[in-house]
Amino acid sequence: MNTALSGQSSQAYLQDARNDDVLVYVNGEFVHRDQAVVSVFDAGYVCGDGVWEGLRLVDGRLVALDAHLDRLFAGAAAIQLDIGHSRQALIDILYQTLKVNGMEDGAHIRLMVTRGKKRTPNQDPRFILGGSTLVCVAEYKVVDREAKKRGLALFTSTYRTSGPDVFDLRLNSHSRLNLIQALLQALQAGADEALMLDPHGFVASCNSTNFFIVRRGELWTSSGLYCFNGITRQTIITLARQQGLIAHEKPFTLAEALTADEAFVTGTLAGITPVRQLDGRPFPAARPVTERLNREYERYLRNA
Repeated sequence: MNTALSGQSSQAYLQDARNDDVLVYVNGEFVHRDQAVVSVFDAGYVCGDGVWEGLRLVDGRLVALDAHLDRLFAGAAAIQLDIGHSRQALIDILYQTLKVNGMEDGAHIRLMVTRGKKRTPNQDPRFILGGSTLVCVAEYKVVDREAKKRGLALFTSTYRTSGPDVFDLRLNSHSRLNLIQALLQALQAGADEALMLDPHGFVASCNSTNFFIVRRGELWTSSGLYCFNGITRQTIITLARQQGLIAHEKPFTLAEALTADEAFVTGTLAGITPVRQLDGRPFPAARPVTERLNREYERYLRNA
């Protein structure tokens, strides 16, 4: 029987007993999740040296597969990481992982690539012994509809997103420490997730999702300079414009977010998740634009 995970999150999903025995792809082999391991000398374990992608399976199809692979290869190139597999080889691994687990719908798959095993635990890439480490995990994940309907409570963290000269958030890196610190701060404040500002004090994103507000029927999100390079984010912007909505990508302030008519976050697993309050201030219960965009996104998932 499925049961909801405790607590609230934009990544909330229903637990599924079938996940207890999934097979995980690790460097060319499929092993039970309890035996899926990498070396303690792996660059990803030692210092978070790697990139990853999370993809959603709907009706036998991995949503926005090309966009996810584009982002993966771009991120790997930026850090001079040789994935060691062609694009088609990665597609084959993704679908093989789904096949061996008998998954055809309602699943989420995470593809992780690190620089590989090192001679000693340090950050110098010259100590790599061989090729990259490649892991692919597929699990049944159905969005917790009640949690999504309830919406998130956000807290504005004192931790800022960073510029690309410090840590480029547009890279889907394994390194996530400042984002985890922001989330911990929000949880300790009694919220569900953290809203983060950019180095100039404008709204950037949440700790694991992209953030949107609605003001006077218009959609606002950050400029994109200091937030995740979200594939769902771009899809929502595109869908909004196709529906005749004005969608701005621009800097805006926390005060403008606090006085918005609606707010929501976007991510691969849940798509659109409403925000019910920010820093203790509730948003109106009516969410006409959010609900409209959610319907359009659900239609996109089934028909794209």
